[in-house]
Amino acid sequence: MSDQHIDPAGNTQAFRAFANAREEEQQQAAKPKKSPLLPIIAVVLAIAIVGVAAFLLLQ
Repeated sequence: MSDQHIDPAGNTQAFRAFANAREEEQQQAAKPKKSPLLPIIAVVLAIAIVGVAAFLLLQ
């Protein structure tokens, strides 16, 4: 009868690889995503300020 020896190190290594992959996914998800909305708002605000300044100077 053969002895069914299960290597616990193999299971531990597989679990560690799984756990490390999950941690990396969580870290990437936690990073704030760069939104193109902020530069658009800045440009619109700059145009509005220049417009108001031009309006006030022409009066």
